[in-house]
Amino acid sequence: MAQDIFDKIRKNRGPLGQYSKGVHGYFTFPKLEGEIGNRMVFRGKECLVWSVNNYLGLANHPEVRKSDADASAEWGLAYPMGSRMMTGQTSEHEALEAEISDFMEKEDTILLNFGYQGMVSAIDSVVDRNDVIVYDSESHACILDGMRLHAGKRFVFKHNDMESFDKQMERATKIVNNTGGGILVITEGVFGMAGDQGRLKDLIEFRKSGKYNFRIFVDDAHGFGTVGQKGQGAGEEQGVHDEIDILFGTFAKSMASIGAFICAEENIVEFLRYNMRSQVFAKSLPMPLVVGARKRLELLRTQPEHKARLWEVASTLQKGLVENGFDIGETNSCVTPVFLKGSLAEATNLTFDLRENFNIFCSIVIYPVVPKDVIMLRLIPTAAHTLEDVQYTIETFSKMKAKLDAGEYQSEEMAAVEVDK
Repeated sequence: MAQDIFDKIRKNRGPLGQYSKGVHGYFTFPKLEGEIGNRMVFRGKECLVWSVNNYLGLANHPEVRKSDADASAEWGLAYPMGSRMMTGQTSEHEALEAEISDFMEKEDTILLNFGYQGMVSAIDSVVDRNDVIVYDSESHACILDGMRLHAGKRFVFKHNDMESFDKQMERATKIVNNTGGGILVITEGVFGMAGDQGRLKDLIEFRKSGKYNFRIFVDDAHGFGTVGQKGQGAGEEQGVHDEIDILFGTFAKSMASIGAFICAEENIVEFLRYNMRSQVFAKSLPMPLVVGARKRLELLRTQPEHKARLWEVASTLQKGLVENGFDIGETNSCVTPVFLKGSLAEATNLTFDLRENFNIFCSIVIYPVVPKDVIMLRLIPTAAHTLEDVQYTIETFSKMKAKLDAGEYQSEEMAAVEVDK
């Protein structure tokens, strides 16, 4: 007898959903209110916030706010209607693509209405059943979901492990030698959780050696605008920007907006324009977002002080944490993880303590994203933060760690949270 799909859902809420009744509205789906910045309101109290991807502090830059407001007043949110292939093409969309190509020093660019679905659709478009994908084990969920649509083989290599990469490439090469397909290597420029850069230079060296033939697709959502002298990303930082075949970036991080883009050689971008289902069959990016993205890109290009300020804050934060005995992993970007040892209950209680008693709001990451008994606090420094914010956070974290080491967070009492539904 067939099972009722809803019965199945009621019995299995998923790895995160199983906790929803106890954490919704506080640890998950929290409401941060007020203007986007270093301080926002959480549950009626002002908090120092380290969990908003407003890297360059552009969300409330006066020129950005004016551009957004003026474009909304002139165009509204409806225009243009339809997909770009049908009725959604405008000169502003074309201008933004040209400006991104110029800034990124790539032949051509395709504008995407959303980053996540754009990445999923791009992977689906580029490869067919005869091709093989080789990807880093820490790749973002949008990459994993894109590969689920892939009818061919895929092999995963251990995170940034070139020996593992070599082994998987051997397997992939044997297959494509039989199928007549090709190999697409997918990795990230900056990994958004732990903050370490993908080993792009080492991957490119494999190709230059002639041992393997492949194309490389890099998701640099967190690197675009923040890494490299010009802000072109991890490829620029590592000296291999020109060697990246397909480069993905998003407006949702350094540019504090919505939308994304892919840069590649002209014929590849042309292929994507006519074959990416997420763009062919979805509404074009609304005009205010396009105009706003042009303004943000202009500021990214002409006002390097925002990136300089970001790195002043990030470097001071990371150096201070290390000097005070904290493990921040292998980060070589602005993303700042803090790794601690503790149980799920301790993770819950120390986060509650930080938010309620110290007014610090940062993201908490637990198993299965990290190993059991590991607590990861993820801090996102921005140009909007101050060095006083950094100092207070380091002092607070030192107090928090002392309490964790003393076993004070083993109590279950603080974990009970009253949340308005």
